[in-house]
This record gives sequence, structure tokens and C-alpha cells, in this order.
Amino acid sequence: MINRYVALDVETTGLNPAVDRIIEVGMARVEDGQITQKYSTLVYPGISVSERITELTGIHNEELAGKPRIEEIIGDITRFIGDWPILGHNVTFDFSFLKRAAVNNGYTITDDGIDTLKIARRLLPELEHKNLSFLCQYFNIDPGRSHRAYDDAVSASVLYGKLEKLKQILFQSMLKSLCMKGCLKENILQGIEEKWNC
Repeated sequence: MINRYVALDVETTGLNPAVDRIIEVGMARVEDGQITQKYSTLVYPGISVSERITELTGIHNEELAGKPRIEEIIGDITRFIGDWPILGHNVTFDFSFLKRAAVNNGYTITDDGIDTLKIARRLLPELEHKNLSFLCQYFNIDPGRSHRAYDDAVSASVLYGKLEKLKQILFQSMLKSLCMKGCLKENILQGIEEKWNC
């Protein structure tokens, strides 16, 4: 488990970073499972937010008037992230929007990422849905205000902790099964458990 990362989520006017715009950024610096710093802001996109996006996020055009444009705050965002890995649910989506904004304004952004969606797909292939809302319900995680950037970033961070615990349980179960089948000696199992703290 990575113990230091920036949990991140963005809300946007659509799905295509080439034409759509960021309307909200939420980030939390997380160290050893604790939020040490947070960053949350609405962003003026320069284009109108559709009714569909307003229904999904609860963000209205009127709320965005007078908010900073992404080019005004992308420097703050990249400094907040620094060289820490970025964690998110389907983090490639969020990263694609931030990367475009960073590059367009002369900044760089780390491409080191932790994707809770990819982890969930590997550990829970039997689940019908793997979106953040469904997984929060599955793991009994309070999602706060779903489809709001900061709350989704925090939810992804809590989900990461739950998925890492599940991974440890599955790993232990597999090792014990191998031991019971005679494929792994008991003393080797104990050594692995001590080394991996499981």
C-alpha cells in the first residue's frame, strides 16, 4: 500500500478533455490514511454547463460566474500535487483534464497514479458495477456529496484503504490454501506473513 498520495477528482462539462472543461477540482493530501491538507475550488469553464451535468453534480452556471479559470489556478494545483502520486477512481479521466491544463499553461504534472477502479476490477471481478457510488455502497463508505470533486476524492481514498485490506485478506487466504495443499511449508508461510505484515 502506498502511504502518501494526493486523492483527486475533477468535475467537468463533459467527457472529452479536448473540448470540455473542468468546473471543480477537489484534492486531499493523504499520509498514513489521514488527510493532512485539502484543496477544493469551483472553476469557471468559459462555456455553459449542460442541464445533464447540473443534474449530476448539482453545480449551476450561476455558481461558476466569478470563479477562477483553470489557467489561473493550475500552478497552485500542480504545486499542491508536487511529486506525490495521484489517487482517484478512473484517475486517467481526471489526469487527462489536468494534464491538458498543465501543459497548455507551461506546467508539468506527475503521471504516477493509483486507480481504485483498476484495483476493484482485479479484486472484485464478480461485481456487476464498479463505479465509485456502487463501491461506496458495497463497502459501506459514506460518499458525502456524490459527484462533487472533494467528496469523490475522499471517497476514493477511503475505498483504496478498503481495497488494500481486502487484498491482504485474499493474499493470506491464498497462502494458507497453498500451505494446506502442501505446496508451501508452514515456516515459509510464517516468514511471508512477518515480512508482509499480514
